[in-house]
Amino acid sequence: MKFKRPKRLPVLLALAVLALVGSLRVWNPDFPDRLERMTCDWRARIAQKFPAPVATNLAFVAMEESSIATVQSGRLGYRYGLYWPRQVYGRLVEELSAQGARAVAFDVLFGELRPDHPQVQMADGGLMESDDFFAQQMRLAGKVLVAATPDVFPPPLFATNAHAIGDITTEKDSDGVLRRVRAFRDVRRWHPLFQQLAAHPELGVDLDRAKRVAGKIRLPQTGTTNVLEISVDAENNFSPADFVGEKKSAAWPPRAQAYVDERLWHLGVVLAAQELQLDLARAAIDLPHGRIVLRGANGVERIVPVDRGGYFYVDWRLTPNDPRLLRAPLENLLAQDRQRLLGQTSALRDDFRGRLVVVGSAAQGNDLTDRGATPLENDTLLVSKHWNVASSIITGQFIHRAPLSLELALIVFLGALSALLTWQSRSFAAAGGLILLAAVYAAMTTVAFVKFRFWLPLVYPVAGAMLLEYVLLAAYRVMFEEEEKRRVKAIFSRLVSPDVVNELLDARQLSLGGTRREVTLLFADIRGFTAMTDEVQEQISEYARTHQLAPAVADKCYEESAQETLETVNSYLAAVADAVKNHGGTLDKYIGDCVMAFWNAPAPNEKHASAGLTAAIEAQRAIQKLNEERLARNPAREIDNRARLAAGQPPRPLHLALHLGTGINTGIVTVGLMGSERHILNYTVFGRAVNLASRLEGVSGSGRIIISDTTYNQLLRHAPPLAATCTELFPVTVKGIRNAVRIYEVPWK
Repeated sequence: MKFKRPKRLPVLLALAVLALVGSLRVWNPDFPDRLERMTCDWRARIAQKFPAPVATNLAFVAMEESSIATVQSGRLGYRYGLYWPRQVYGRLVEELSAQGARAVAFDVLFGELRPDHPQVQMADGGLMESDDFFAQQMRLAGKVLVAATPDVFPPPLFATNAHAIGDITTEKDSDGVLRRVRAFRDVRRWHPLFQQLAAHPELGVDLDRAKRVAGKIRLPQTGTTNVLEISVDAENNFSPADFVGEKKSAAWPPRAQAYVDERLWHLGVVLAAQELQLDLARAAIDLPHGRIVLRGANGVERIVPVDRGGYFYVDWRLTPNDPRLLRAPLENLLAQDRQRLLGQTSALRDDFRGRLVVVGSAAQGNDLTDRGATPLENDTLLVSKHWNVASSIITGQFIHRAPLSLELALIVFLGALSALLTWQSRSFAAAGGLILLAAVYAAMTTVAFVKFRFWLPLVYPVAGAMLLEYVLLAAYRVMFEEEEKRRVKAIFSRLVSPDVVNELLDARQLSLGGTRREVTLLFADIRGFTAMTDEVQEQISEYARTHQLAPAVADKCYEESAQETLETVNSYLAAVADAVKNHGGTLDKYIGDCVMAFWNAPAPNEKHASAGLTAAIEAQRAIQKLNEERLARNPAREIDNRARLAAGQPPRPLHLALHLGTGINTGIVTVGLMGSERHILNYTVFGRAVNLASRLEGVSGSGRIIISDTTYNQLLRHAPPLAATCTELFPVTVKGIRNAVRIYEVPWK
């Protein structure tokens, strides 16, 4: 494929598309980014079909519908409704600890103490508060993780007895799909007196807008311009008496911290930290460069790829029903705990030994339900985010989204490739090529995700740059180039047959240098035209002298005569040109009253000799018919001339019969576009064979067709019946040709 030089406007159009798509990617509005996330979901589902490393010691204890029914039935030695007292969770921790679980993470919020819950009957006969029992079991187990959110934090009893606290906040994307989590949150926990102040119906303050300035905390009141001020010392301590007065402040310590800033890591991260012994307090956080480095014992290091907000995409590999995830209903462990307390230990199992256990709800139809969409499933348990996050950190396998710089580079590369392909190829070929290119690129992005979890963009490079480049450049070609093509075709169709026009317009290469090709050439001259013109001019001159016409009147007569003469020659030349076009010839040029044409270029025609000769025969017959029509109009002209003479006007000459002399030769010539690229181009031929055809026209006389022996030999191969009609004449010697030329006459009447 020859490189087609681009024009200025298409180049500017292509650059504008790249600039637009690149700008959109930098701005990144929600809709195209949502589409991009959906393509990532599609790749994640494909990746599920291929083996990938996961943590092998993860477990899920599910609060099922059966769990609720079992606890309510009393079969476990106690009977509680849906909202279980904390002792139930304490018994679960007790059993998991007894089995040797490595860590237990609760995806359940314990936001306040419940002194109203039933007490626990201890082995010594004593009673213990349900909350205290839960806290005690957490302390004894040593590896219990409790849940929190920025708005709901466990009370100190649970927070101090748990090994760690993890964030369980669920933040779905705009399309309702949970794809990513925030690695950590910096939360500010206010003293209860400040919280009471915020909840006061009249004094309600906005703690989110609180500021500390010059030894004071300024608390803007919601809905007003008023600001409350509380004095604090350098350690952020305040006096509770400022809130409740001196008399009521005895219940509080004299000084207390107004707030505490804490870093709350995601529960899945905290769970993985127990396995790898990661020190989250020493995490190296570099959000501008998109990374969090977690270090642990024995040189363990994990680099978590995050965005500037601290979010990272979850590598969803383990569904709630994945066989690699140990799953058990909660009532099974409660039942085993009861057996253990009763001393029935012979049939006990320790399936959870060394496991990282997530406790969460799988029940439906109540406010314990926590379901939603993930990249793998449209409706699943969202508690699965915790063990998938933990698995990613344990195995060191993360989803890495391509950086913005790489996305922009892909947009430019694929967009430019699309523009080049669209410009250089025909519309359908370009469309097919772009579809193939998009398929190859989509396959490449899929392989990159499946093997390396590397997320290459699809929407902006393909649907944005590639598709938009194709649509706009194809539209440009249709609107501008096709219009120009139709204009050229309309003009060129007057010179050659429609087939030849299409061949020329569709040709990928038209070289100024030309190519060598065998062609059949035709020269056809209108005999008697020059003599007729001279005779008419002489008649007008004689009439002007005889009648002493004024110069202006004489000029008008000459002008009318010239116009009629031109119409006459055009009618004869048109008859020849039509015959040439009817038989697929290329009309080269008019040389005065002579027509030059050739066959087998640019459109190939194996039977070019017979086509040229057939056109010559048709041209002779067309001239004969034209002569008959012209001569038939002479009586009417004689009548008109008498009227003109009576009016003092010169008579018009009678129509004369003109004849055609035709010479045809076949030979090797140079054919192509000749001239200047900046000025006039002419698709023509030249060479010895052209000169011979012209000479044969000169010896053809009037009303005859003379062909060379090379043309005759072509007829013998491709049109024997036509060759059989030819009559060989005596060889002739023509100017420019040293040896005598064998010639044949072709009858046409």
